[in-house]
This record gives sequence, structure tokens and C-alpha cells, in this order.
Amino acid sequence: MAAPRIQLSQQVIRFAGVGLVTTALHLGLFAALVRGGVGSQLANGVALVVATLVNTGINRAWTFGVSGRRRLAIHHGQALVIFAITYAATTLALALLGVVAPGASTMVQTGVVLVANVVSTAARFVAMRSWIFTEPGAALAETTAGANSAPATVPGPTDRHDPAYGDARVLGSAPSPE
Repeated sequence: MAAPRIQLSQQVIRFAGVGLVTTALHLGLFAALVRGGVGSQLANGVALVVATLVNTGINRAWTFGVSGRRRLAIHHGQALVIFAITYAATTLALALLGVVAPGASTMVQTGVVLVANVVSTAARFVAMRSWIFTEPGAALAETTAGANSAPATVPGPTDRHDPAYGDARVLGSAPSPE
């Protein structure tokens, strides 16, 4: 049986909460690295990689209801594409700041990274919801089902039957006979 999909409103709220936490992580790590003498571009890259890994892991499980190891590497690989968008936005913003205000303080640099990060957030949510955390073929099944027909049954986002997910006793149900 497919797990129920988390409603869009709940996804948006959860995504925003995860985004606030991981943006704080990104900015805090960025500021700490810059204050520690690391160049702003390198500091941004390192901080963004760490924040992206944490963001993807939390959003995968909590926001989009995906658990287990099935497609874990694929999900993180797809998140790297989104990482590239965010990294490009923040890198360009820092480069522009370097031209406009070469001696900008750490606080100003951090603010610029924040603004660029916020701009890329909408693209990240759309990509996660419509591309990364969907079952392969789910979008095609929904579009070919037609407006008046019942929704297509597509395996849910959780993979409770994946042996990597855990022991059936942990899940609270007896193993299904095969």
C-alpha cells in the first residue's frame, strides 16, 4: 500500500522550517570560516556543501516523507544539481559585491549570501517536489490518467518494504508472505 503523500501546505511549512535551520547553518559556517581567514568564495562553497547535505537529508525524510536507503544516492546526486544553482547564485553575488565593495565586512558578505540563497529557494522547492522526491514515472502516470479518472496508484515515497529500511518487527507489523 502506498504511503499517503504529505499535503502541499505541510510540505511548504516543513520546507520553510528546514530552510531556516539550514540557512542559519550555511550563514553561520560561512561567517565563521571568513572570520577564521578563509576566502569568502571558498568559505561559501564549504558552508553550502555542508548545508545542502543536511538540507537534503532532512527534507527527504521530514518534508517529503521518503525513508530508507532506496534512491538515497540518486536523491543526493539530484540535489547536487540544485546545489549548483544555489552555489552559482551565491558565488555571483559575492563576486559582484567584491567589485562594488571590495572591503565589505563579514556581516555585509553574509547578508549578500543570504539574499542570494533566498532567491534560489523557490527553485529548490519546486525541484525537490516535482523531480527529486517523486517516484520514477509518477508524473507521467498523473498526466496520462486524465482529469476525470481516479489518480494512478504509484508506489509511495516511503520504501518500507526495502530490506534496508529495517526489520519488520521494528515497523510494528509482521513480514508479508511472498
